Amino acid sequence: MREKVDILKKQRGEAGFTLVELLIVLAILAILVAVVLPNFTGLLGKSQNTAASAELNIVQTAVDAKMADNGLATTTAITSATKEMGDTGFGLYTTYMRSSQTKGTYTCDTTGKVSQATTGY
Repeated sequence: MREKVDILKKQRGEAGFTLVELLIVLAILAILVAVVLPNFTGLLGKSQNTAASAELNIVQTAVDAKMADNGLATTTAITSATKEMGDTGFGLYTTYMRSSQTKGTYTCDTTGKVSQATTGY
């Protein structure tokens, strides 16, 4: 009788993964995640710093262009950090910038030097 049961199991193809095999696969996946995750978060942080730096350069270039267009040696200082690039802030939107808001906040001294107060990330 026992032989018939073994033969039927072989014929039905009731092969599967053992618990040990599944645990090994899970351990391998956990090791891969542990190796990849820190690298991924490092790349994310680096890209945010790069984006913040690029935005600062854009705002500085817009302020420089505005001062050059108007023949100004000095400009009105903006001492309270703002995201507003329109008329109530830097006055750069629409002529010098495409957006009326920035991700970070910025200040500007009378010489036109822009400083980044926060990155927005």
